[in-house]
Amino acid sequence: MQYTVAQPVDTLIQGAKVFDGLGNEARTCDVAINADRIVAIGELTSLLANEVIDAKGLCLAPGFIDVHTHDDLEVLRNPNMAAKISQGVTTVITGNCGISAAPAIVKGCAPDPMNLLGAASEFKFANMADYITAIQSAPSNVNVAALVGHTTLRNNVMDDLLRAATESEITQMCQQLESALNAGALGLSTGLAYKNANFATTDEVQAFGPVLKAHNALYTTHLRTEFDAVLDAMDEAFAMEKLFEIKVIISHLKCAGKNNWGRAPELIERFSVQGAHSRCSCDAYPYAASSSTL
Repeated sequence: MQYTVAQPVDTLIQGAKVFDGLGNEARTCDVAINADRIVAIGELTSLLANEVIDAKGLCLAPGFIDVHTHDDLEVLRNPNMAAKISQGVTTVITGNCGISAAPAIVKGCAPDPMNLLGAASEFKFANMADYITAIQSAPSNVNVAALVGHTTLRNNVMDDLLRAATESEITQMCQQLESALNAGALGLSTGLAYKNANFATTDEVQAFGPVLKAHNALYTTHLRTEFDAVLDAMDEAFAMEKLFEIKVIISHLKCAGKNNWGRAPELIERFSVQGAHSRCSCDAYPYAASSSTL
């Protein structure tokens, strides 16, 4: 990319090892920035700039996307998001593991694990459009993309989460999901390992498939179990792709518990079994520990 201008650019970063985010090999070069836009990449030592940053020996990359967060309410209560931007994260995906701040109707205490997101008084968004408006009105330092939580939908329409949903309740949940997707949500997440979603049957989960397919939306899941029966739980997730041709993501893929030490290759192989054209994938966190609510 070449760039010439009579006036200096705002910022010139020189000599960084640049990762372009497209999967190409990193290369050492310069990057010129005007306002909030990259205007040139290459050998730019002759370019004038109001600010010059010597980045020799350093790496430069696009902002990282944190695909699995529970920042739903944090982006509103703490919009500077220093914990994320200090690590290079510029986009967060909220609404994972079946819990989301919208569309949420909380009466009394927020059920577990929705209470992980914040106090009951912070759940103010009965629809996704209101949540998006709140973020746009008080922007945080990170971009936000939101999933709809299945447990949140269950909480909205059911008087008892420790059972399967009725046909009428499933219809109401599908309607709320449809509305959220129309407002701009990315898809649906489930947290089937948690007590307040574990009673949901496979049929209940699959009832959302046609809605997701109609919107080309994705399905991401904290599996029904990550312990001994983890392969069965993975197959339950993969069925959503096979039945509805939607993208399926398994959240924080792992095989948990001492009985499962050494089984990681089995889990990875399960993805291969889905075929070359599978739309199934996963994320994983880069550390050898896990945690959940008590």
